[in-house]
Order: sequence, then C-alpha cells, then structure tokens
Amino acid sequence: MQSVGQLLAAAHRGAGVGAVTASVRDRRVRRGRGEGGGVPRLPKLGWRERGLAYVKLLRLHKPIGTLLLLWPTLWALFIAADGIPGWYPLFAFSLGTLLMRSAGCAINDWADRDFDGAVKRTRDRPLPAGRIAPWEAVMLFVVLCLVALPLVFPFGPLTWLLAGVAAFLAASYPFFKRFFAIPQAYLGIAFGFGIPMAFAAVRGELPASCWILLAANVAWAIAYDTEYAMVDRDDDLRIGIRTSAITFGRHDVTAVMASYGITLALIGWAGVIEGLWPWLGVGLLLAGAVAAYHYFLIRGRSREGCFKAFNHNTWFGAAVFVGVFLAVLR
Repeated sequence: MQSVGQLLAAAHRGAGVGAVTASVRDRRVRRGRGEGGGVPRLPKLGWRERGLAYVKLLRLHKPIGTLLLLWPTLWALFIAADGIPGWYPLFAFSLGTLLMRSAGCAINDWADRDFDGAVKRTRDRPLPAGRIAPWEAVMLFVVLCLVALPLVFPFGPLTWLLAGVAAFLAASYPFFKRFFAIPQAYLGIAFGFGIPMAFAAVRGELPASCWILLAANVAWAIAYDTEYAMVDRDDDLRIGIRTSAITFGRHDVTAVMASYGITLALIGWAGVIEGLWPWLGVGLLLAGAVAAYHYFLIRGRSREGCFKAFNHNTWFGAAVFVGVFLAVLR
C-alpha cells in the first residue's frame, strides 16, 4: 500500500487539472447528498441579507459590466439615428442593458457554481458561499428576461427576433468556457448584440456598418476580457477553464494590444461607411491613448495592473462615444 506521501506526490505530478475537476465534481455530489465538502444547508437569511446577496449575484454593485454592454449599444443607437435617438429607444436600451447584464451574471454564476469556490476572486460570491440556492439564480435569470421582454414590443419583428438571440447568447456563454479556446470572442458577440438590435429598432435593417461594429466589439471584448482573465490565469489552469489568457500564453500582452488596434480600425471603417469622419477620429485618438495606457498597466502581468486595466475600459468605450456624438451632431 502506498504511503500518504507517495499519494500526495503522485497527485502533484500527474493529477493536474483532472484531479481538480474531479474534486469539483465530487464536491457537487457530496453537496447534493448533504455530506461534507459543500454547503448542505443554506443559512436562513433576513430580507436585508438576502437582498444584499441578490445585489452581489447580479453585480449591481459593480457597474463596469453594464457599461461595457451599454457603450457599444449607444454607439449603434446614435449612428443608426444619425443624431440623437428618441427618448424611448434610449430608455429601452439602457434599461434593457442593465436587466440583461444582471440576468447574464445570474446564469453565469449558476453555471460556474462548482468552479467559483476554487477561484480566489470568486469564492465569496453568493452561490459558492452558500448564501443563496442555485434555483434562485435560475429564477432571477428567467424573471429578468421576462421583465426586459416588453421593452422591445414597440419595435418591429426584426428586433423581437434579435432579442431572442440575445437571450440565448447570454444563457449559453458560460458553457463556452468549458471547451472554446477563446470564449472572449463569444462574449463579444453576446455583449455587443445590442448593436444589431439598435439598428433594427431605429432603421429596421442591418447594414454592413452594423456587422462591422459588432466585429469591433468582439475584438474589444477579447482585449478587455483577456486582461480580466490574466487575473485568474493560475486558478483557471487548475480547474480546467479555458480563457484567452491561457490560449495566448506568453503572447497575451501582444494579443491584447493587437485586439485594441483591430477594434479601432473596425470602428474607423464603420465610420467611413456612415460618413462620421473626421469627428469620429477625435474619439478614436482618445480611445487609442486609453489603450496605450493599458499597455503600461498589463505589461508586468500583475493581478492589480490587469484588473485595473479591465475596469478602465469604460473610458475606452466613452472615448469612442465622444467621437460618435461629435460626428452625428456635425
């Protein structure tokens, strides 16, 4: 019979990601049986504590995610309207962005509930910490989608169809991390789907510039979410989650900066089609300066620097919006 020391050495040498993944699955089974290694019983929370748990689940205390969805949606709304959109499209898309981002957080945490406990940054989220039940996260996802649905009723059938696609993208993204080498590309489609919805709502069509802007958002998402993934790279390697930071390896910083460059080039191309130059160029220059600053934040690959760069991306989106706003008011 092997000694404890031999078993530990073998686990260290050969188990790797498989051992951690098996451990996660084992915790899931034991939690379902009410045994150790999980949270067999949820604590009885008062209304205030449960409300705070829901706020954390939906990331209402962290607006950066909502802003990363809102900026490209606003780009598209103002470009599609060739000016300032009406009050209702602005209201509907702003509120819809908040609701669907929150819904995405709920379903993401439900899908990742057996992995988040193994990641330093996410182990205190309400689901892995056992403050709410998995069914509550699913319930919130469904409720938020239903609340968001009537917002698109005043628009045409094309917008309704795209809203259904957007809900599917939000629900399916968490599972792409299991097998897709660069799930950030899929995230960019999900986070940017307000772009075709905005064009459909305002113009009733999906021109080439719409799809170019969506492609730009995919490149932008690869940039900022790779910065985010660089924070968790060690934990993600242990538990077997795929991210662009792992896929790019030692070329991660280069890939991030190239993605920013592609983003700016594609937005510029869409601007040529829509006749937004030269004022759009002002915003792109500002956004380029923001991206250059990010290089100095992430080149050392420190957790603090990478996380700061990720959070700083709201200024990138805002800079592009400044250019769009100036261009449509020309």
